[in-house]
Amino acid sequence: MNYGLHLSASGVLTNMYRQDVFANNLANVGTVGFKRDLAAISQRAAESLEDAHPGKYRHSLLDQLGGGVFAGPQKVDFQPGAIEQTNRSLDVALTDKESFFAVAEKDANGNESVRLTRDGRFFVNGQGYLVNVNGLRILDEADQPIQVNPEQPVEIDAAGRLRQGGEEQGQIQVAQVADRSQLIKQGQNLFNFKGGDPRIEGVRTGSVRPGALESSTVDPIKELLALIEASGAVQSNANLIRYHDSMMDNAVNRLGRINA
Repeated sequence: MNYGLHLSASGVLTNMYRQDVFANNLANVGTVGFKRDLAAISQRAAESLEDAHPGKYRHSLLDQLGGGVFAGPQKVDFQPGAIEQTNRSLDVALTDKESFFAVAEKDANGNESVRLTRDGRFFVNGQGYLVNVNGLRILDEADQPIQVNPEQPVEIDAAGRLRQGGEEQGQIQVAQVADRSQLIKQGQNLFNFKGGDPRIEGVRTGSVRPGALESSTVDPIKELLALIEASGAVQSNANLIRYHDSMMDNAVNRLGRINA
């Protein structure tokens, strides 16, 4: 194998992955409560070290070059976004990075599962259920959907309690998650669980800011610069692949030619 070709191909694939992550972040610069993804990469050990080859197969120069890079594991930056005041009665923002709203999602068989989100754009549907922008029902501290009178205005206080005509109709669950590495994105601005439910047991309520929304954590300038840098790295490694291809062509068709 051409070792340089292997390293360059590794660089192309890894930086194409980085491009995809940065482009997705940019696409969600205006998404409420969106958490930017981090395009993590790790160094790959030289082949002789990775495969534990005996010493006679090792080459000091190639071992110093390394084995290229791996993409991932991809992580999520859970730092809280800026709070923007909207003064809309059913907009709610979370005030710390450990908290999430709980929603009920139905699968193809009609079974409901709990999902988490930071998107606090809520509405009351025709049946009186409090739902998010995707129509998923918002859950209370007992993991039950919240239902109100759809004909009356709704007010939400700083504890997440819903009131109509001065009477409490329910309380929005503000779930606490200590180990956020157990959360994985699944689309629609929702988080699923890697294993068991990561919510802290017994902690289902917390402070919110009504009449406000959390902004996306994506900085468009920094993300665009990162995308440009990753694109340049793809192009540079692609140029090296063409260079290696040219060298192999010369080695086979010129240096390797045997004159009759």
